[in-house]
Amino acid sequence: MPGETTAQTRAEALSGSALDELCINTIRCLAMDATQKAKSGHPGLPMGTAAMAYVLWTKYLRYDPRNPHWPNRDRFVLSAGHGCMLLYSLLHLTGFDLSLEELQRFRQWGSKTPGHPEYGLAPGVETTTGPLGQGFGTAVGMAIAEKYLAAHFNRPGHTLIDYRVYALVSDGDLMEGISSESASLAGHLALNNLIYLYDNNHVSLEGPTDWAFTEDVGKRFEGYGWFVQNLPDGNDLHAVGKALQVAAAESDRPSLIIARTHIGYGSPHKQDTYLAHGNPLGEEEVKLTKQKFGWPIEPTFYIPPQALAEFRKGIDRGANLEDEWIQRLVAYQRTYPQLAAEWDRFARGEVPDGWKSKIPAFKPSDGPMATRQASGKVLNAVAASLPTLMGGSADLNPSTDTYLKDFGDFQKGQYGNRNVHFGVREHAMGAAVNGMALSGLLAFGATFFNFSDYMRPAVRLAALMEAHSIFVYTHDSVFLGEDGPTHQPVEQIPSLRAMPNLCLIRPGDANETAMAWRVAVEHKAGPVALILTRQALPILDRAKYASAEGLTRGAYVLADANGKTPGVLLIASGSELSLAVEAFEQLKSEGQAARVVSMPSWELFEAQPANYRQETLPDGFTIRIAIEAAAPFGWERYVGARGTVIGMSRFGASAPYKVLAEKFGFTRDAVVAKARELIGRQT
Repeated sequence: MPGETTAQTRAEALSGSALDELCINTIRCLAMDATQKAKSGHPGLPMGTAAMAYVLWTKYLRYDPRNPHWPNRDRFVLSAGHGCMLLYSLLHLTGFDLSLEELQRFRQWGSKTPGHPEYGLAPGVETTTGPLGQGFGTAVGMAIAEKYLAAHFNRPGHTLIDYRVYALVSDGDLMEGISSESASLAGHLALNNLIYLYDNNHVSLEGPTDWAFTEDVGKRFEGYGWFVQNLPDGNDLHAVGKALQVAAAESDRPSLIIARTHIGYGSPHKQDTYLAHGNPLGEEEVKLTKQKFGWPIEPTFYIPPQALAEFRKGIDRGANLEDEWIQRLVAYQRTYPQLAAEWDRFARGEVPDGWKSKIPAFKPSDGPMATRQASGKVLNAVAASLPTLMGGSADLNPSTDTYLKDFGDFQKGQYGNRNVHFGVREHAMGAAVNGMALSGLLAFGATFFNFSDYMRPAVRLAALMEAHSIFVYTHDSVFLGEDGPTHQPVEQIPSLRAMPNLCLIRPGDANETAMAWRVAVEHKAGPVALILTRQALPILDRAKYASAEGLTRGAYVLADANGKTPGVLLIASGSELSLAVEAFEQLKSEGQAARVVSMPSWELFEAQPANYRQETLPDGFTIRIAIEAAAPFGWERYVGARGTVIGMSRFGASAPYKVLAEKFGFTRDAVVAKARELIGRQT
């Protein structure tokens, strides 16, 4: 193409600011071409932030394109995930294994370049983003992880961990409540390893941001304890570089760089308007914009050779950075061999051998015991053997029993401690736990089960990413009692069971809780939610009933009794398991054939072989009763058309939990009566 030859000849002679401009316009034009080809997407943000991103990625961000998982790399989070062509373009240009063909397949079936960045598809994508504010909060968790890992592994003269976490955030990110929660936490913790670039383009999807967003962002973040810099021109490369330098030198505050940018930069008719936000520019506008840049109209997805060569310098730079770090690692291994062995396990994503031997076993005489209390005992029994186990609660440690007693509080200047006080910030906690998990920690966050709704978007992203996040939810049903229906979860269990990749476990006694933690630590196929009781439960006699190790298979036969037919199959989870056992013993005393199946986890059970599932829930039991103090939605798959569910069809009430059990039909007599009714229908 004539235009291509001219541009290529011109590129070969470029240097300095002209070369910078060529590289920046390469990003802009790739974004225009990809969204235009896909006939959907968001070209405006990549075009407006290309200059800032170019400076960051070519001058400051430390990464190795040939080893995207290098442990000491800087993390870059595109919180404004709708602008993902910015990230995809940078990954391709700097030499990550993301081909130009994948950019050309933007937003298409099976591509590595979906409409928002997805963790695990394109190398170099550190976390899934798109729901605004999630990247903001996840990056805070990544910064927490870096602080802990540096404190845990680094020694004088031997720095193994010293990376930074960068994010690009938008107006929409800052409007979301999760960003306020996360920024407050980051400022309190003085996470100076956190540097955010704010794309202050004054435009939202509907129109000007000042239709809904007129606060002084700088003062707000200063109030949170952040170091704030204001850049009048986000295209001023020198100013951007200077701001990044100053932010990196900040000793005890996270940094926000507020840069005035222009959405759809260069578009003659759509720059600085919402028309450049969520739709392709259109063929004619793309043509006019390329002409303004002095860019060839054809071919599309054109990358000038000199621009590519400039970006690809990152390959050698990254290799040199990693080589220097490897030399540090070798010296570290010689000086601290035991710590180095621990580091190697961490880097491989492994936990120390023998940790499971620390899991306690509980006797009936230890009870009754709430499963939240059993959980706390398990956590503290295994914590010393799991040095990357780290987390906390949303201001509820005394109630959720999630405090690690011997491991101190993670605070400013005390980053080697392992108890994170997230404050009453459930949403930020969920995202931070995801960031910690993506950084290799065994991270957990705890709150009352009812407030899982406050953090649900973060739980959903954990499931989408298959991140190894652990969510601990206590006070799991109406049986938390007097606090009343505002705090009593009813619909949360079936709601979370509907979420793909989330493993929900509701243990029925202390020993099942111990096994639930074993699963939570070992489960690598996605997040785990532990659903635990406020009220005390009997600890089942495992000499009389089946071993709690059956929990690892999701469901197991707890007790069997042969007798008259038809047989009654009782299925229960959590606190209703002991109720099912009481009903079973009564039916057994009457000579009735019965079986109790403990089913703490549908997800684990459905992963078992078909023959095991059939043996556990055999077709011969036509009388089936599921018992769970939650909305009964979904149980029909296990009880069948002729079975029934004893559950909650309404919100709860404020009363002592034993009164609620009687009023809502969760008693031995009520279960036995229902069983007799069903038997009567079949005889």
